Amino acid sequence: MKSICFYFQVHQPYRLKQYRFFDIGKDHHYYDDYENEFIARRVADKCYLPMNQLLLEAIQEFGSMFKVSFSISGTALDQFEQYTPEVIDSFRRLADTGCVEFMSETYTHSLSALKSKEEFTTQVHKHQQKIMDLFGVKPSTFRNTELIYSDAIGAMVADMGFNTMLTEGAKHILGWKSPNYAYTNAINPKLKLLLKNFQLSDDIAFRFSQQSWPSWPLTTEKFVGWLNEIDEKEEVVNLFMDYETFGEHQWPETGIFEFMRALPERVMSNTNFTFNTPSEVSSHLQPVAPIHVPTPISWADEERDLTAWLGNELQDEAFDKLYELEPLVNKCRDDHQLIKDWEYLQTSDHFYYMCTKWFSDGDVHKYFNPYGTPYDAFVNYMNVLSDFIIRVEESVKNQVKPIAEPKVIKQVVKKKVEVSPKIKYKFVDLLTIPKQKLKNILANMDAETLAFALQNVDNNLKDRVLSSITNKVLSEYEQIVEQTASFNEVQIRNAKRRLLNKLNK
Repeated sequence: MKSICFYFQVHQPYRLKQYRFFDIGKDHHYYDDYENEFIARRVADKCYLPMNQLLLEAIQEFGSMFKVSFSISGTALDQFEQYTPEVIDSFRRLADTGCVEFMSETYTHSLSALKSKEEFTTQVHKHQQKIMDLFGVKPSTFRNTELIYSDAIGAMVADMGFNTMLTEGAKHILGWKSPNYAYTNAINPKLKLLLKNFQLSDDIAFRFSQQSWPSWPLTTEKFVGWLNEIDEKEEVVNLFMDYETFGEHQWPETGIFEFMRALPERVMSNTNFTFNTPSEVSSHLQPVAPIHVPTPISWADEERDLTAWLGNELQDEAFDKLYELEPLVNKCRDDHQLIKDWEYLQTSDHFYYMCTKWFSDGDVHKYFNPYGTPYDAFVNYMNVLSDFIIRVEESVKNQVKPIAEPKVIKQVVKKKVEVSPKIKYKFVDLLTIPKQKLKNILANMDAETLAFALQNVDNNLKDRVLSSITNKVLSEYEQIVEQTASFNEVQIRNAKRRLLNKLNK
């Protein structure tokens, strides 16, 4: 018998609120609570609750002959607990049937596998524990965020003890091969791979209500006919899709619920297919070959690569800046709110909103996107990240015994004695520098550097500096200061560094 393996991805991000430059250092709550609750409630009513009930009724009718699998991100589970606890209860009822497999993934649906093995492992273990706590099962199958996979990622997953992983059956990887077999990781053959049949999956997920599609309308008879046309030697058809396909992407009026309600019986009565979970398929099938994937693939867009999240300078800068913080964040593990924000800021959706691909896949990138443009998404995220950086640095500083202020500097200033050239100034030490020396330092300062440098300082220091510059620079400064509001923390720090270099010459 051949197998049909249904896998549904359930994910909702914590969307960021509109966070302006002037909120940096003042407001440490980053999330749009109203929008998050509204969307969680909407999708629960349109998709999660009715579809869970439909699947439960199918399992009650067909018993162990009908099985499905889920991967539910930690951010989705957190929002269910916070806003729609009845969704958790409905998934528990499915878990109690024994006909549903829950898989593991990164807790916050992150791209950590591309950047940090340590963070990746931490999030996977946290997600495993969450699934254990809520549903009483320990996942043995893994699916990475957006089915992102490479040989190296697969090897990491195998090292964590998983024996099965899901990924995309990308044409540029498979070539002439079929996705309808089990394969293995090229580095560690103990890890079995199940590949998405994107043709049949997307017929349901994307083309079901597309009236311009030559095969519209899609009926169970037509779909079962396609299944029966598959070569009899092929062993499994993996139907992987977003769970929001049912009721949200494809509205109830399209007939999507009726299609799914009728499909199990149609398959069982008219084909030689059975329904199995990923772990069952993995245990039954012998892999036919390793799959070599040196460069990461995903299930997104036509290219099936990473360009939906890391395809332009905006995304790359935000992504790199975020993970530069990892060493510092690891020193703050006792600060639970900080760690929660660190994890939520890694959610892949934030980078997806910055995507500038507006071609064949443009409508997909607009769905549930709270921003008008990718540039709005970038500026908002970098403003939030700037505040987060301040909190991280402050948290690290509080863990180290503060160094006493160099009293010698204040004494020297009072006695009007020349400061030793060996003493290194800090930015805040501008207040202790004699006025004439400060004027000399600022004499050739460009207004742009000054505007950057003074954005995150207290008013006393700002007044002291501004009173020591020439009228020409002050005039230019006043003209440019408003323009710097959209500049990011990297540019601000570079400006401060240039100023410190002048101080310590």
